[in-house]
Amino acid sequence: MQDKKSRIAALIAVAVVAGWVMVGAGQAPVQMPLEPVRERGASVTGAFEGWYKTPDGGFSILVGYFNRNRAEALDIPVGPNNRIEPGGPDMGQPTYFLPRRQWGVFSIDVPKDFGTKRLTWTIVANGETTSIPLSLNPQYEVEPYKEAGMGNTPPTLKFSPNGPLVTGPPRGIAQTLTTTVAEPAPLTFWAADEAKADPSAQGRGRGGPPVNVSLAKHRGPGTVTFGAVRPTIDFKDGGRASTTAKFSAPGDYIVRVQANDSSGDGGGGFQCCWTNAHVKVTVK
Repeated sequence: MQDKKSRIAALIAVAVVAGWVMVGAGQAPVQMPLEPVRERGASVTGAFEGWYKTPDGGFSILVGYFNRNRAEALDIPVGPNNRIEPGGPDMGQPTYFLPRRQWGVFSIDVPKDFGTKRLTWTIVANGETTSIPLSLNPQYEVEPYKEAGMGNTPPTLKFSPNGPLVTGPPRGIAQTLTTTVAEPAPLTFWAADEAKADPSAQGRGRGGPPVNVSLAKHRGPGTVTFGAVRPTIDFKDGGRASTTAKFSAPGDYIVRVQANDSSGDGGGGFQCCWTNAHVKVTVK
């Protein structure tokens, strides 16, 4: 049953990438006359990945996005052009949108009695407005901590040698740092994948290293320049990876650290297995 749900979630992801719009909770994707992917000037659409149960008995909604531009990243501050309603406009969504598809970049916790309510994420980019519903529709339940078909699990991240493990969708802040403008802040973390091999990835024709990491600006008032967007992992040193981040303006930032196993970005559309962690950086 869960495998079927995972496949449904994958179809939803494909629908978003193809330029379809979820017109309402419980409704099938409907093809809309949206513009094709181009270099610049295209829209940005939120991507409802699905929802999952949390250990405290509540629920969390997993959300990504699709920037239809090949080359244009966009800064869209929380407000009229980047809002989640009701209850927002700020529910932890990104304010910086990388080109193309980004998977599971934030999650929204909702209470046990959320029921049939829904949230709506609206983004206005390059003059185009898109809105997607976010709900607990039973058809969209996902298992981001374990791929049901083959039993694959997400990689792990930790931000100190003996620190707690972070795995799966982003929940809260994994690390807090302080730096100053134009001074490169060191970012060090450890990445690992429990599985010796990923049979689900092999079954989908993927290979490569057991885990890789990438960094991206998630929120913040200025430009973030990384020493390496995809730092090298030293597997002989417990999976240690290091890079730097330099910030052009003071303020609060969130950097997203993403770990992928050999199933690739978005787990090939199966909502597993990758890990996103948020690092808060206060820049003075």
